[in-house]
Amino acid sequence: MKTLDRRGFVSVAGSFFGAAMLSGRALASDTPPTTEPNTDTDPAPAGHTGGAFPGGQVPVTTPNGKSLPWTKRDGVKVGHLVAEPVDHEFAPGLRGVVWGYNGGTPGPTLEAVEGDRLRIYVTNRLPEPTTVHWHGLIIPNGMDGVAGLNQRPIPPGETWVYEFTVKHPGTYMYHSHYDEMVQIALGLKGMFIVHPKRLRGPRVDRDFVMMTHEWKLDVGAKRPDPSSMNDFNLLTFNGRAFPGTEPLVVGLGERVRIRLGNLSPMDHHPIHLHGLNFVVTATDGGYVPKSAQHPDTTVLVPVGATRVIEFVTEEPGDWAMHCHMTHHVMTQMGHGLANTLAADLKKADRRMARVNRGYMSMGQNGQGGMGEMDMPIPPNSLPMKGGPGPFSYIDMGGMFTIIKVRAPGQTGEGWYPYPRGTVAGPASPERMARDGIEGH
Repeated sequence: MKTLDRRGFVSVAGSFFGAAMLSGRALASDTPPTTEPNTDTDPAPAGHTGGAFPGGQVPVTTPNGKSLPWTKRDGVKVGHLVAEPVDHEFAPGLRGVVWGYNGGTPGPTLEAVEGDRLRIYVTNRLPEPTTVHWHGLIIPNGMDGVAGLNQRPIPPGETWVYEFTVKHPGTYMYHSHYDEMVQIALGLKGMFIVHPKRLRGPRVDRDFVMMTHEWKLDVGAKRPDPSSMNDFNLLTFNGRAFPGTEPLVVGLGERVRIRLGNLSPMDHHPIHLHGLNFVVTATDGGYVPKSAQHPDTTVLVPVGATRVIEFVTEEPGDWAMHCHMTHHVMTQMGHGLANTLAADLKKADRRMARVNRGYMSMGQNGQGGMGEMDMPIPPNSLPMKGGPGPFSYIDMGGMFTIIKVRAPGQTGEGWYPYPRGTVAGPASPERMARDGIEGH
């Protein structure tokens, strides 16, 4: 992996943009279908496909995911979504049988440009009918995808087609609109990005797509429960729970955009970013006027909505990004526990040890550190939270990821190399005395 050198980025991006323009002219001719140019070249972020966009706009990156490839026929961009059961990995050690598009959940990110004519084929490999709704897009009524209202459902085994022109740039979503309680809960959803024909606002260096979701997956089970209305025990960014989430790697001083979408069954998500502040620049309803933007560090993403945030990085390091609902940064083993806080369980421990030599009560002094205890857990399950970090166990899991801000010459691989003297540590008695701090 190359280092994040900004001048190198501009050089490569300029060469790439020129090549993409040549490819665009070739695509405009009446030739057999061709795939849109692929821009998966370093130093652009991994996880995206598609050509350069007007005004030098960068393609979006979908951590742990990808963008849908388009072919072009007679001036129309053609894509194909396949709704199907998927054996999905939420994190190392935990898999589930979900429903997704093109082998994953969320489905591939759809990227287009304002004014594009799109033709999207949808093949149904599910055991029941389905449709696709283009959430937030203003399109002809017969293409809106609501079963019974705008179309007949797509029967199992059939392929139907949607066709429309994307007239308004923005950050949207797509999802099933048949048996929504089951199909959306099981993962039939994705993000839909329409880039503006003319650049709006400052050009960004990185453009990320993050979809939140919540699941009820019982310990040891393989199939999520789509009828659950509470106690969701598996919270994800782009279908992955920490430590399975792919970090967002950015350069120091870069302008970054993160597009957040929420199609969770029940809960809003207050997404908090450490080490920076941002402004909300758009929703799925359109752009937010500059006069209405204000700095913040937490953005509430309601169910069925998108929020777009932008910021410029100021401090290098490994910065946390997570839902601030405390149970949303825990996993299966952290839910449904007995409340033993401050309880004296010595007698119970002695009695239980007679039938189970390794028995140990937990939670009397809090839950911290339990994720790192080397204890057996049921197959196909995750410990209550977290994963290993550079200093100790990271005591958070679920809807948690890391923004890796790196100076030129540094890569996003590995943990941040902290300069000497910049990490909090024990206070010496001499220093405490000098500053008038009383010890224990």
